[in-house]
Amino acid sequence: MAKKVILNIEGMTCSACSNGLEKYLKKQKGVIDAVVNLVLATASVEYEDFLTISDLERFVEEAGFKSLGKKQPEKEKNKTLYWLIVFAILGILLMYISMGHMLNLPVPSILDMTIHPKIYTTVLMVITTLFLVWGWDIIKNGIKNILHKMPNMDSLVGIGVIVNYLYSFWNAILIFQNQLQFLHHLYFESSAIIILFIKIGRYIDRKNKAKAVDTIKNLVTITPQNGTILKEGKEKIVTINEIQKGDIVVCKPGEKIAVDGIVTKGNTHTDESFLTGESKPVTKKEGSNVIAGSINYDGYIEYEAQRIGKDSSISHIVQMVVEATNTKAPIARLADKISGYFVPIIFAIAIVSFLLNFVITKEVTNAILALVSVLVVACPCALGLATPLAMVVSIGKCSKKGILIKSSESLETINHIDTVVFDKTGTLTEGKLSIVDGKYSKQEMEILQSLEAKSNHPIAKSICFNQKEFLEVTEFEEIPGMGVKGKIGGKDYFAGNQKFVKQQNVLNTLEELEKEYAGKGESIVYLFDTQKVIAIVGLADKIKPNMKQVIEELQQMQKKVVMLTGDNTMTANHIAKELQIDEVYSNISPQGKLEKIKELNSHKNCLMIGDGINDSPALKTATIGVSVANGTDISADSADIILLNENMELINDLFTIGRKTIRIIKENLFWALFYNICMIPLATGLLPISLNPMIASLAMTLSSFSVVLNSLRLR
Repeated sequence: MAKKVILNIEGMTCSACSNGLEKYLKKQKGVIDAVVNLVLATASVEYEDFLTISDLERFVEEAGFKSLGKKQPEKEKNKTLYWLIVFAILGILLMYISMGHMLNLPVPSILDMTIHPKIYTTVLMVITTLFLVWGWDIIKNGIKNILHKMPNMDSLVGIGVIVNYLYSFWNAILIFQNQLQFLHHLYFESSAIIILFIKIGRYIDRKNKAKAVDTIKNLVTITPQNGTILKEGKEKIVTINEIQKGDIVVCKPGEKIAVDGIVTKGNTHTDESFLTGESKPVTKKEGSNVIAGSINYDGYIEYEAQRIGKDSSISHIVQMVVEATNTKAPIARLADKISGYFVPIIFAIAIVSFLLNFVITKEVTNAILALVSVLVVACPCALGLATPLAMVVSIGKCSKKGILIKSSESLETINHIDTVVFDKTGTLTEGKLSIVDGKYSKQEMEILQSLEAKSNHPIAKSICFNQKEFLEVTEFEEIPGMGVKGKIGGKDYFAGNQKFVKQQNVLNTLEELEKEYAGKGESIVYLFDTQKVIAIVGLADKIKPNMKQVIEELQQMQKKVVMLTGDNTMTANHIAKELQIDEVYSNISPQGKLEKIKELNSHKNCLMIGDGINDSPALKTATIGVSVANGTDISADSADIILLNENMELINDLFTIGRKTIRIIKENLFWALFYNICMIPLATGLLPISLNPMIASLAMTLSSFSVVLNSLRLR
């Protein structure tokens, strides 16, 4: 039986790291599949049950990285910034000592290379050695990955720094032997500044990547730390972990709901915008579901704990969002493939540059500088961040809006959708009957609602919806297939359909209105007494607010809009006409919807939007399935994308975010590749203009920084 786990990984710095670890894990016996996420620093591993977590962590260690298991890595410590400042000061001092004479800057005589060359050399060597100790993690990882035949960015930098340091160290030995002509062949500062720029770049990179995943991390902390439960009639404050399923939990105005549950007492309004993206307060009464993390606005409620811990709505959402960022879109696989070939090619270019420079100039110094410059400038950091960072930012943005993306592939695929298929009931419409037409007075409506309140018929319940006070009804009777009757204030009243009116043989002056309402697909209810019809109402499933605008915008995007519904043809055509949908399929069963989606998918890229229950076969078959769900249905839903509120404008937001995401990724890939195409020839030292290792490391850092900033534009 296959199992799945997401491990947190430490030590990955570029796409070559993540690709190498992914390939290494996939090669291991018992590992079915592995997806490594560079931005979130995680490895999602599917494996056979004869393996353990310890085995997987051992594989990670063998690949040259550290597994933190399921626990989250610690936040950036202040000491990282402290050491960065210390070494930045040392770096400035090193540059001043080594290059001050070139700018005619005042240098203490004891550090003057012409007066005390050996002291000068010793100071440069000692400071640079401190930098090598500080950056040993980079060098060690680089060498380890070469030994595992998985060279990465650290390999490029590590080899470059060591070669440069050893060359300078050899020249230092010659200086100590009084061969002072080698003073101009010391390049200690290059090794030190390369490490400094790499460390600065990584610090900024980590800080910016942390911003990208803020939305995901905030979901974990949205629930309160404590809750109040009722024990033997008394309130007791406990931690969230102490709350058990079945406990009665108390929530007062201004407090957060502690766990998912069902209201057993009281009424209130809650803010669920953190989950659904819908800012409108939600009414809660006895029997209503409440979601952990939502804010209780104005009422005292008691609720029974239902879903706690990993079963809660928040836990399911966090898991789904993390899993979505751990999947790979086709465009991400392309970047990975490029990175896989990139590092070996760079090593080859660096070696060729070394040889050509040595042959042409006969100077080993020039050859080594070219080697180091190529290795440093070509780090594939920007290439590795181009796709996953943009995906993480977009998925986080979607979750904040109330759009839950289950697979990052959906964000790319949505750009190829040309047909949008809507289910009707609960998707285009509210999903429940309500009075949309009628001729009645306030008093007549009060009589009608009082009669219908005695009935359990769905239409009767729709007429009485949200009404709490009724007139007294006596001698009530329900006539199946007809309607209801009873006495109010000593007078006989009837409510029902046309068949009931004809049976009672009373005067009906509202038949023309009935024809008009029926023509719109409405259900008709008459109110009449023993003499004549006195009122009429037409009930229908209302079209959702802004639905017409949503359809218009989809059509402006050149999307074909289709309606699939099990409802009758008259009602379906009326709704379609209102929304200007040209293609309608009515009286269609769930199996029929499945067959129709298969047919549409055979020559179109089809996105299906439904309620996620009876539409689930069709949702799974569509190119992309989108389900409209509430927060408590998330775990059972099987669509690719879930809308956490019923605002259909989110569909258009989804298309917009998908389009922007792919545009940003393409820009990132272009600039990352364009940077390397421009910089590598300069770094070879074979052109009139060349780069030294320090400038190369700065350029590499700036390229990664530009990709990060470009991706954060999606926020």
